[in-house]
Amino acid sequence: MLNKKDLVTCTLSAILITACGGSNDNSLPSFSLSISDAPVDDLSEVVVCFNQIELKGNNGGAIFTVGNEDGMIVTNDLCLDNSGGVIPNTVGIDLRQYTGSDSISLVDGISIAAGDYTQLRLIMSDGSYGIDAQTSEKISVTVPSNELKLDGFTATLGGTVDFTLEFDLNKAMTNPVGQAGYFLKPRGVRLVNNNEAGHIDGTVSEALLIDKQCTPLSDSSVSVASVYMYEGENVAFDTLEDNGGDENGSLPYTSTAVTFDSEQLSYNFEIGFIKAGDYTIAVSCDTEDDPEVDEEVSFITSQNVTVIAGDTPVPVNF
Repeated sequence: MLNKKDLVTCTLSAILITACGGSNDNSLPSFSLSISDAPVDDLSEVVVCFNQIELKGNNGGAIFTVGNEDGMIVTNDLCLDNSGGVIPNTVGIDLRQYTGSDSISLVDGISIAAGDYTQLRLIMSDGSYGIDAQTSEKISVTVPSNELKLDGFTATLGGTVDFTLEFDLNKAMTNPVGQAGYFLKPRGVRLVNNNEAGHIDGTVSEALLIDKQCTPLSDSSVSVASVYMYEGENVAFDTLEDNGGDENGSLPYTSTAVTFDSEQLSYNFEIGFIKAGDYTIAVSCDTEDDPEVDEEVSFITSQNVTVIAGDTPVPVNF
């Protein structure tokens, strides 16, 4: 089971495009895609392999292949086939390298035809893997059907398309008993318009953690507590669910870990690429949450937060 620290909000900065910023400019719409993530305790690396981006639309759509287009990320040698050979036209990205509001660009400013697109597909290649943090063993990571099917969008002349596809590993990544490797499921993927997204930088006081008997303290290698985020203000305590919880309750928008910063001597958490709006944030001393299981999570406190679009993180302090 993955510890909550490892499954911090895993963002995969992608693109779903709702034409951002139309103008009188008759130039072709610009399309961009980035990737971001947060660490996973059980795995020291989480390398996800990408091959193509496919846009399906009324105008015939388009396919962009890694390494073949100006504006696309270049290939690397991280994605290997069963014989150990490098898989052509792929790029492997270690999600652990891009946490919180950090991201890496997959596509930067490629021109696309104006019009309505019915679907965006992110085509994955074989070769995705994780590295066990304790044994250094290489473990396969599988994406069902090797593709992620995302919603459609409209691109207008002179517009800019710039979205983030966020992989929330607390919901998406499972390690089924009796089966080899991890599965990265699309249920933990959400799309956020970068022009409408904000970020949170938070702290939890040591006094609160001690009072509620959260452990272990002052250990930067493990998570001390967990933070769950729910859409809407004043979400009732008795309705709060975990990531595998009852759908009749309040399911989390996302969740992340609280960890000790040995330099700042503080207990911090960070959530990036959140759609602007009102949320309830709750803290729990529980640090494990299997997305396949409805577990009992005890919450110790909560507060409302309004996420504002922009690059400046919203401070949240418990």
